[in-house]
Amino acid sequence: MTAYKTSEVAKNIGIHPNTVRLYEKLKLIPKPERLTNGYRVFTDFHIEQCRLIRVAFQVEVLQNGLRKKMVQAVKASATGDFDMAILLVHAYLKQIRQEQSHAEEAIEIVRQLVSGGAQVHTQCLKRKEVSGLLDISMDALRNWEMNGLLTVKRKNNGYRVYTDEDIQRLKIIRSLRHANYSLEAILRLLQQLSQNPNTDIRAALNTPKPSASAASIFEAGICVRSTELDLSCS
Repeated sequence: MTAYKTSEVAKNIGIHPNTVRLYEKLKLIPKPERLTNGYRVFTDFHIEQCRLIRVAFQVEVLQNGLRKKMVQAVKASATGDFDMAILLVHAYLKQIRQEQSHAEEAIEIVRQLVSGGAQVHTQCLKRKEVSGLLDISMDALRNWEMNGLLTVKRKNNGYRVYTDEDIQRLKIIRSLRHANYSLEAILRLLQQLSQNPNTDIRAALNTPKPSASAASIFEAGICVRSTELDLSCS
């Protein structure tokens, strides 16, 4: 079995020796044996594991716990539990496809809203039903409403009901939150779109108002409530 020094591993992979030491510290590679003089001794497995790391984190997708899943898969491989690593990678890929589907759906909804071609239905769902339909926690739905991202109307008996328009809006919010956009950025986008359908979506998300201080941004996301209206949905 070929033995490598830290510098040789780094040169082979094309990284800095300190990066190899960081991989060891983070348990992304197996702990190497050491010579009597304290020098680390790496093997071909370490080389392949480092290559796996470079591929796994070449494009870091941070949203919705995806990065954590990939870290777990790499660590499983480092311990030699390849079956678990494969399962985790498959779960990662499945979630990537799901996130992509959600993002594409949100893009299409925005296009329909901007063009005025969004379909109007009469669907009225309860919060629990919406939570199950969109795979969004009840706490998240409450939080988004409390922070002014949507106004949920009420029936005469006081129960909240979500319309098709609310569902579409929630799909957009869900995709943007999974992409790590702040509530303040999403609220800014939705407000600008309501005023101007031709709003530059990317600019709206990434450009805070010039006057926005850290305090004002925080306050904007605390509790912006709109008046709740009655609905006659049965």
